[in-house]
Amino acid sequence: MTVRWGLIGASTIAREWVIGAIRAAGGEVVSVMSSSPERARAYAAENGIGRSVSQVSELVSDPQIDAVYISTTNELHRDQAIAAARAGKHVLCEKPLAMSLDDAHAMAKAAKDAGVVLATNHHLRNASTHIAMRDAIASGKIGKPLAARVFHAVYLPPHLQGWRIEKPAAGGGVILDITVHDADTLRFVLGRNPVEVTAFSQSGGMGREGLEDAVMGVMRFEDGVIAQFHDAFTVKYADTGFEVHGTEGSLIARNVMTQRPIGTVILRTAEGEQELPTTDKNLYQTALEAFHAAVAGKGRPAATAEDGIWSLATGLAVVEAARSGAAVKIKTGL
Repeated sequence: MTVRWGLIGASTIAREWVIGAIRAAGGEVVSVMSSSPERARAYAAENGIGRSVSQVSELVSDPQIDAVYISTTNELHRDQAIAAARAGKHVLCEKPLAMSLDDAHAMAKAAKDAGVVLATNHHLRNASTHIAMRDAIASGKIGKPLAARVFHAVYLPPHLQGWRIEKPAAGGGVILDITVHDADTLRFVLGRNPVEVTAFSQSGGMGREGLEDAVMGVMRFEDGVIAQFHDAFTVKYADTGFEVHGTEGSLIARNVMTQRPIGTVILRTAEGEQELPTTDKNLYQTALEAFHAAVAGKGRPAATAEDGIWSLATGLAVVEAARSGAAVKIKTGL
């Protein structure tokens, strides 16, 4: 079965990553929706897409579409995902799933009621580096995990700035853009859920309208593991990285918090250092292959709606902790 896709949002991420991944995973992109008919037509022509529309209702009512990819701004996700689910379309939605937990739960309920797949596009858990780290921890290579560090401070290029640094109502700011990825990747690699966060945010000159452009904090996980994170839009010259330290060893990963299939993972124990084997497979292709399998009833998407609810709940707790100056419990409603 070839999964036929409609794009809700003529976005940069779809153009740069997801359209190619859909095609590489055996799917077909048949239509794109933008609220601007001119943009929709131009985007379709530039990306080899046969149809373009300017209304969500027109796209989700198309019988030639099996699934939709939503990459609009965050405040639009809920209504678009619910409309797609009610029309019987499977949904892959960008993170964060929504602006509130109530909205995210409404999306999950609509998908469940309609019997369709709802997945979150958390690409980082599909990196072979993070899979190697997860497997090493699960097999006891570092003993009992004690602590982790994620450094995900990058520079947001001008063509991606826009609403992310200017529009609080659209869910802008570094926390809902990057910290939610940290939360998901930590859950995936550690195999544990976060329970509490503390954080300080920063306005380093890029964010506007009160939006933070950097944040540092600590998450505490359900069995006592603590994880430090640093996320930013304003850092031009740092590398990204991810470390997990246990009673019997450490995992040291570099250049891994990225959309590209790059980076290294070193396992350091009493026996010395060993680089773990990884591949250069496209992260989004891995996600799309899992999604297509889920649509066919053969497994689960790489990141489920529940995973998206967990990362959103964690991101919202970080926002609250940074504003209040107090530790905040993470509540998912699951």
